[in-house]
Amino acid sequence: MTPEPALSLADAVREATAVLAAAGVPSPKVDAELLAGHLLGVGPGRLRALALGDTPAPAGYAELVAERAQRTPLQHITGVAHFRYLELAVGPGVFIPRPETESVVQLVIDWLKDRAPSARPKIVDLGTGSGAIAGSIAHEVPGAEVHAVEFSEFAHAWAAKNLLPLGVHLVRGDLRDALPELNGSFDVVVSNPPYIPAEAVPNEPEVALHDPPEALYGGGADGMELPTAAAASAARLLVPGGYFVMEHAEVQAGWIAAMLERSGLWSQVATHLDLNGRERATSAVRKPDARSDERIGQ
Repeated sequence: MTPEPALSLADAVREATAVLAAAGVPSPKVDAELLAGHLLGVGPGRLRALALGDTPAPAGYAELVAERAQRTPLQHITGVAHFRYLELAVGPGVFIPRPETESVVQLVIDWLKDRAPSARPKIVDLGTGSGAIAGSIAHEVPGAEVHAVEFSEFAHAWAAKNLLPLGVHLVRGDLRDALPELNGSFDVVVSNPPYIPAEAVPNEPEVALHDPPEALYGGGADGMELPTAAAASAARLLVPGGYFVMEHAEVQAGWIAAMLERSGLWSQVATHLDLNGRERATSAVRKPDARSDERIGQ
């Protein structure tokens, strides 16, 4: 009996795209190509070139497509998340970084570039998760002293893989009381804390079933307990004139800006849009006050 000829790469990707589309995967063709490229060890451009010929589908491709059709995150299957210029190791137990957060990193880089607070600026990322923000700043700001804080044991382990090779000082701790020995010493505090309200279960199965709940829900009915705590820690950790930027949901922008204004600790409060035009982040500059002056003088 003559065996069936191997499916070509082009046909396999076409079939995989149909399978993923039927499963409701948001970007079926892209994901089908990325899974094939993962197995072949090639990028999208090379993959498409190979698909023009008679290259066979890679072994195990159907199994990976079936796993993705079950809405297992693509990054959990490949073990890699791409973020700005980094390839981050990710998997179960850590929040997968989103493209929208890249604009938060850019806000920090632009602020440092415009103001150059010191030859060796000192930055801390509160709730670093996989280390996407802290790692990108360490990679893109030469000479920066970057610290990162993560509470989750599992996320901390993933962050260690990603951040230690970049020279980031990673500690396991709670963003609410982290690094008291470094109060008043940071030029920048950045945070993408959990901020989803308690009852707002995400629609996407990849998020609802696979992102760790402690990385999603911000505490309290409105989800604002941890964002509020991140702002309080930022006020404690920053030098006078230091910069704070925090990611949040679009609907929370007005509340967060008002909260920062009401505290009396911040000036230049501003809301920033992401690449999709959504109010994704809020920044502010730490005002000088007697407490911070005394702390820095100690």
